[in-house]
This record gives sequence, structure tokens and C-alpha cells, in this order.
Amino acid sequence: MFKLKLDAVKVFSPKKIMFKLMLWLMVSCAVLLLSPPNILATIALDQFVAEHAQFVGLGLIVSIAYFLSQLINLGLDESIRHLSDKRVIETIESKVNLLDPAERALLREFFLQGATILTLPQNETAVRSLVNACILEALGNERHYAIQGPTADYKIAMKARMYLNRDVLRLPAGEPSQEEMQSLIKARPQFLNGLVQNRKHAA
Repeated sequence: MFKLKLDAVKVFSPKKIMFKLMLWLMVSCAVLLLSPPNILATIALDQFVAEHAQFVGLGLIVSIAYFLSQLINLGLDESIRHLSDKRVIETIESKVNLLDPAERALLREFFLQGATILTLPQNETAVRSLVNACILEALGNERHYAIQGPTADYKIAMKARMYLNRDVLRLPAGEPSQEEMQSLIKARPQFLNGLVQNRKHAA
């Protein structure tokens, strides 16, 4: 019942109503102005058009202006989205070239654990830096701990994934050996070691 009411509100949204009204206005005015006089006479509208031609023309101009404004707004929105995406990509590229050891180790953890989502401390410098650089994306699920501080779930942003290859993250080619895995584990930031230990205890 509630869902049906919500659907009804969506159908009768002001934007949709305005669009339909302007579409009908444009079509109606265009038909009245462009139809041959004999056809208008057949349907008894020739007198109406002759007496109100200025209003019919004004209606056509208003409706065309409305659709032109919508087209311009759409173009502006696309331009803004394109510039925003371009700025995000530039930020990611710049950050990928300047990753510090803690940030690189943090990103490497997604691959070491084979996880798309990790729970990380929000206040850690590496986490905040990667979020600000649009490489990590916060998913919510925040938890607050008296000692450890607040944590949340994070994933690597889609736009950043194509830049995070094995060379960037300094991962060994193929399956890492036992020695290589131990070296990668030792390179973990301290806060990651704590989280991994807590996860093992919880399991």
C-alpha cells in the first residue's frame, strides 16, 4: 500500500507534469499554426486560430524555450560531470605516483586478503589520505571503540582500480613465495596488524 503511494508520487512529480504540459503545448500550437486552413475549417478551428494567433504563437515560443533550456541544462550537467570525473582521475594519477609506504601497504592489503571490502580505522593518516585522493571509498558501517577509535568499511574506488597494478603496489609476480609473503606481512602498518589480529580472535 505504502509502495503504491510512493509510486504515485513519483509518477506525478512536478518535473514530469511540466514536461508533459510543455510537450502538449508545443505540439498543439505547432499543429494549429502549421495546419492548412481547409483542415482547420473542417474541424471548426479556423476562426479560433485567426482570433488567437498571437497567443498560439506565444505558446509555441514558450514551449520551445522550455525545451531549449532543458537541453542547455543537460549539456551543462554533462560538462560538469565530465570535468569532475577528469579532476578525480588527475587526483588519482597524481597520488598513485606519490604513494608512501603506509599507503601502499594499506592498498596491498586488499590483494593479500583477497577482499573487496576492509574495515579500517577512520582516523589513520593513510586512510584519510587515500580517501581524499579518491582512491578509497567509504561504505559506512561505522563502529566506535573507546581504545581503537572509529572504524568503517572501505573499498577501492572503481576509477582507481585500473591504476593499482602489481608494479605500483610492489607485489611479486604470480603467487608469492613464503618468504615474499612474510616480507609483505612485516611491511604492514601497525594498525593493520592490530585489525588482522582482532579479526582472527573474533573468528
